[in-house]
Amino acid sequence: MTSGKRWTVRDRYQNEVYLTQERWEHITDPINHPEMSDYEDHLRETIRSSLRRQDPLQPQKYRYMRAFDDLVAENTHIVAIVLYRFSEGPDRLPVRNNYIVTAFQQEIG
Repeated sequence: MTSGKRWTVRDRYQNEVYLTQERWEHITDPINHPEMSDYEDHLRETIRSSLRRQDPLQPQKYRYMRAFDDLVAENTHIVAIVLYRFSEGPDRLPVRNNYIVTAFQQEIG
């Protein structure tokens, strides 16, 4: 999943995380999370500055969450799910491949 990168940012731990065009279209699809269409900058900021939590059952999966006061409905946070993986580089050594799988808004009390 390396082609079609929309953007790449570093998280607060200096890991590069990217969003592909395909994933953005998935996120904003009318049957998924169309409310995210106007919040791409919020998603970028969520990855850049928030804490993350590792999934206990899938250790390569991380959840980033950040509060915002201008989201739709009663939502309070942007949540992004990032997979931390490796791909093979040109020298056949592992290269980090950390990408956003999905993102959505959620009310967190």
